[in-house]
Amino acid sequence: MKHINIEIKAKCFHPKKVEAFLVSANAVFKGTDLQKDTYFNVSDGRLKLRQGNIENNLIFYNRNNQKGPKQSDFQLVAVSKAGELETLLIEALGVKVIVEKKRKIFFLDNIKIHLDEVPKLGSFVEIEASNLSNPSLTVEHLHQQCADLMQQFDVKYEDLIEHSYSDMLMGL
Repeated sequence: MKHINIEIKAKCFHPKKVEAFLVSANAVFKGTDLQKDTYFNVSDGRLKLRQGNIENNLIFYNRNNQKGPKQSDFQLVAVSKAGELETLLIEALGVKVIVEKKRKIFFLDNIKIHLDEVPKLGSFVEIEASNLSNPSLTVEHLHQQCADLMQQFDVKYEDLIEHSYSDMLMGL
């Protein structure tokens, strides 16, 4: 089943302030995930295998590169044998790029918030408002949730990141 994410990614100059707000808002802290995202060569969209100590998923998505809130249509499958799947996908498709990061994961209702540290790139905050848990949530509602949190986190337009970590690493 396809779901909708409205997401933003921004440079984060004050992660402790963002984390303090999340704690005061009773966000659920899922933990710190050391993630390895392996992107594979595909003709359309993006296919990545996420391996971590919290999340292990195969994710296919389409998303435009643009500043500000962007819609991502995605399909996600939890995987239990990520290492074996990685070997198979590398052989079948080849690797485009690998992104490693330390990610603090928070949930605030239907919104997932990440505080990321990415080697060579720096500190970031991601906000993902999704209809995964409630398909009746509209795109407009998800956009508003992102805008509200951007304001709470003091994210300015010039802090927004247009590209994915994978694109940024390939551009180094």
